[in-house]
Amino acid sequence: MNNMALREAIGEIPNPLGLEGLEFVEYSTTKPQALGQLLETMGFRPIARHRSREVLLYRQGEMNIVVDAHRATSETPSISAFALRVRDAGAAYRRALERGAWPVPVDVQPMELHIPAIHGVGHSRIYFVDRWREFSIWNVDFVPVPTVDPQPPAVSGLHWFGLVQYIGLDRSDDWTEFYAELFGWRVLPDAQRFGILPLGRLLRSPDGLMLQLVEPDIDAAERADDESLQRLGFGVPDVPAAVTALRARGVQFVETERLHPESRGALTLPQLGGVTFELVRDARP
Repeated sequence: MNNMALREAIGEIPNPLGLEGLEFVEYSTTKPQALGQLLETMGFRPIARHRSREVLLYRQGEMNIVVDAHRATSETPSISAFALRVRDAGAAYRRALERGAWPVPVDVQPMELHIPAIHGVGHSRIYFVDRWREFSIWNVDFVPVPTVDPQPPAVSGLHWFGLVQYIGLDRSDDWTEFYAELFGWRVLPDAQRFGILPLGRLLRSPDGLMLQLVEPDIDAAERADDESLQRLGFGVPDVPAAVTALRARGVQFVETERLHPESRGALTLPQLGGVTFELVRDARP
């Protein structure tokens, strides 16, 4: 089979888009320095700047977080996008559109890459990226920060585990269909739970990324229509060891009678208006 055939062979179930991981998660904020300081306490390092926009790339291990102040409208950081690694970005994008996804017009300046995207929850975007190995999207649009290690090691084995998405009342089936139809994600049994915040419905992508759909409490009418990507989940092989290492870096964790760090997971205290990170026991690399 030639290279073209391999790149376009993405129609087979159970991985219709050829997903191969999470390339980056993007936060938007008009106060990027404050969010950057928070990310650094979590072990991320600023390694590159966008050539023409106020956008900074942070990395640790295999994880990339983009802090975007270029399109931001609020001081409070919010998850505005995530990018899925796929075998062929163009083919994945076309297939998603064929199944009902809404395209995002991309404002590409001269000498910048065009990264196809569709609309996600709220005002967020979902990008498709097929350049992440020897030559990546970061080699084109970003300039390295001098003297900074471009591959900072992960603290206590931190790696991507998943995303938590807040949805409206009785919207679990709608969003489950969205992720299943477009990306091939499947619902995990209710008995299969992770971490210390097991509410909602859990989906798994064909490449292992988790997505937790959480509806509001039935009495919280004012939040019934509030839908957004709420927080990131990091997998760690040893939660107590990771908590100890991160505390030494200045990270604070929720400590209540009901919720506190344990071997299954931990939750950082909300910062900057609500930014939290979740640790989940996960031995995957």
